[in-house]
Amino acid sequence: MRPSNLDQLLGQGDALDAVLRSALAQDSLPSLILWGPPGCGKTSFAHCVSTATRRIFRSLSAAKSGVAELREELGRAANASRLRGVGTILFVDEIHRWSKAQQDALLLDCERGTVTLIGATTENPSFSINNAILSRCRLVVFQKVAAEALSSVLDRALATDPALRGAALTNDARKALVAAADGDARVALN
Repeated sequence: MRPSNLDQLLGQGDALDAVLRSALAQDSLPSLILWGPPGCGKTSFAHCVSTATRRIFRSLSAAKSGVAELREELGRAANASRLRGVGTILFVDEIHRWSKAQQDALLLDCERGTVTLIGATTENPSFSINNAILSRCRLVVFQKVAAEALSSVLDRALATDPALRGAALTNDARKALVAAADGDARVALN
């Protein structure tokens, strides 16, 4: 159910302003820190970037990887840049899970432009992200997904998911589902 382009990413119109959309369209996206609650579209935004960019797109989960995996990705990015002249976008999900020392391993490569970092966090970046990294990134604040957008996400799932095809929601069931999801599209879909 992940959107494949920004027009399909519902509920984050304020966060995804014209400047950010233009940068993505021109494939000149700067390093970003995406901050917002679970299920609001941070990883979906990264997926949209992966389908829109001509650059290499790689991803890591900070919950599952450490400095060794990060250095491997940074080495790949440096080689791609040197040998093929191709840039790399590195998406780090749950970047707040890395210690300040682990985050420091990104600094030089972000500064040199070896990678364009997209970090996603549910924690306040002022406390959980290294200040040096924050100063090299644009902070994009995502909000809980609004009820109308959650309803549209449900409509899309009902129309496109093979397991749900033919299913219908009554108005009361829809309202209850949207209320229970509390702005989390993943909860609504589950």
